[in-house]
Amino acid sequence: MDSVNEEKDNIFVCDGLVKIYKTKDVEVMALQGLDLEIKRGELLAIIGKSGSGKSTLLNMLGGLEKPTAGRLYADGRDLFAMNEKGLVEYRKNTVGFVWQNSAQNLFPYFTAVQNVEAPLYFDNMSEKKRRERAMHLLHLTGIDHKADSYPAQMSGGEQQRVAIAVALAHEPKILLADEPTGAVDTKTSNMIQDLFRKINQETGLTIIIVTHDISLANKVSRVIMISDGKISTEKIMKEEFRQKLDSLTTENLAQVESHEEYSVLDKAGRVQLSGETLELAGIDTNKVKVEVEDGKIIISK
Repeated sequence: MDSVNEEKDNIFVCDGLVKIYKTKDVEVMALQGLDLEIKRGELLAIIGKSGSGKSTLLNMLGGLEKPTAGRLYADGRDLFAMNEKGLVEYRKNTVGFVWQNSAQNLFPYFTAVQNVEAPLYFDNMSEKKRRERAMHLLHLTGIDHKADSYPAQMSGGEQQRVAIAVALAHEPKILLADEPTGAVDTKTSNMIQDLFRKINQETGLTIIIVTHDISLANKVSRVIMISDGKISTEKIMKEEFRQKLDSLTTENLAQVESHEEYSVLDKAGRVQLSGETLELAGIDTNKVKVEVEDGKIIISK
């Protein structure tokens, strides 16, 4: 595939993203030359521990933060060459956001249907069309029976379903979800994960979920593991698993090998190995031997 077609296939291209947060006494490097490509229509999870840089990356993809260095192309445009007006339009029309805290997603004094209508109030849309759009999205997210309920009258999972409907109001090309299952129980988390899969399959929407919840790995096509501000490994769903995913129970999911794991080789030829991998290999030093035997790279201490 040539580079032109690759650019069309990718909705995000991150090139050497660096983000440094400065305070009076200290500098913290949240991203350290991160490279990443995300294809249109992907259902993808970015997983990492607290402080790994995953939320910083999400904010950049959403046009909420700018990098200290590097480039980011979103839907074919250089995101950080845009002026503030362009970024506002990008956040309004291209991206939908779902946050962990329902207070960031919903107006407490609006009903569910009114919350979904809210982003559409300033559009050239009749009241009837606005209500039809809102009810369609509540039906899509399986929460239309709560259309006239206020957030305080709904469970955490129900609020998140409404939040997803709100994020879809403007028909975005990209849905960004920050810890969307962080405040709900396991059963509700599984329901929300299944909902993301349904939306992705039925609409072709690119969905990027940032989380520390490793259980999400079984429900998405690709998992990006981020550590210390860089991509360490990727997990790609096996095709045979994808074909039978809908027939597996939650219990069976944990027992099936669903993804193929790859270490990421960056542009400088570096590979980041996880602490678990180093421990399994018995490597406890910062110097290793690298040898090539029969076309295989062998790393040893």
